[in-house]
Amino acid sequence: MAALRATLILGLLITGAYCASAQDRGTLDAKPLPPLANPTDPSTPAKQLFGRATAPASMESRSFGFYARGCLAGGAALPVDGEAWQVMRLSRNRNWAHPAFLRVLERIARKGKSDGVWPGLLVGDLAQPRGGPMLTGHASHQIGLDGDVWLTPMPARTLTRQEREETSAIDMLRTDKKDVDTRIFTPNHLAIIKIAAQQPEVERIFVNAGIKKALCRYQGADRSWLSKVRPMWGHNYHFHVRISCPRGEGTCEPQTPPGGEDGCGSELNWWFTDAVLHPKPPKNPAKPKPPMTMANLPAECRTVLSTR
Repeated sequence: MAALRATLILGLLITGAYCASAQDRGTLDAKPLPPLANPTDPSTPAKQLFGRATAPASMESRSFGFYARGCLAGGAALPVDGEAWQVMRLSRNRNWAHPAFLRVLERIARKGKSDGVWPGLLVGDLAQPRGGPMLTGHASHQIGLDGDVWLTPMPARTLTRQEREETSAIDMLRTDKKDVDTRIFTPNHLAIIKIAAQQPEVERIFVNAGIKKALCRYQGADRSWLSKVRPMWGHNYHFHVRISCPRGEGTCEPQTPPGGEDGCGSELNWWFTDAVLHPKPPKNPAKPKPPMTMANLPAECRTVLSTR
């Protein structure tokens, strides 16, 4: 039980950082990070190196490694304004991804709009220009195949730069965190998540367990898409889209495909137990893991980092 509690606390602490990062304001006066004194030192955290790359590597687009341990070559930028999306927090420079991911994201945005269920996507963090570990906010998003979409619908106008940096997404949950607030979470929210999950390239959709519970009440004939939607700490302001490794890219490490179950059975109840919702601090907190260095990443990431 103590080990479980420690794991829960760690998960909540990590996710708390993620949520804070997702909701933290950006800046209208972004300044470059200062140069590292010794960037070739093997002990330098990889996030310090990738966090300073402001442009993609001019290479063929490829994902190297796993979603939470890798990098991205030939990254492409999602235009900050599209026919059915707008990018938020421009100061973070995290609107980069593998072109295969951008095609899926744009398709989701267009279908939501054409079906009349969602006016457009407010897009949060995708990846850095060369992927890799981030200085703040995410463990995954490293190989250009992950992205966050706010659960706040896009307004029918172009947001100002200040609004993109300072507007906060809307929390979908009730105060007890056991279900969605039905005054806020609507059938249209369900519809846009369903559209995303039904894309054949999509491997996972991560949402808060309270949102997963609401989706499980869906009574349509086709429930197969629900198997892709997984509960995860946080994710009460946004949903996380992850696509599978692009075809032919053996350098990308795939995730185990989801099973056929809809995930709406007794396994979902665990997320609403008191131990999960109100965990007690562990008596002996686990020491934080040291940050990843370049030695922890695929060898190709060195080339990605050094290529102009």
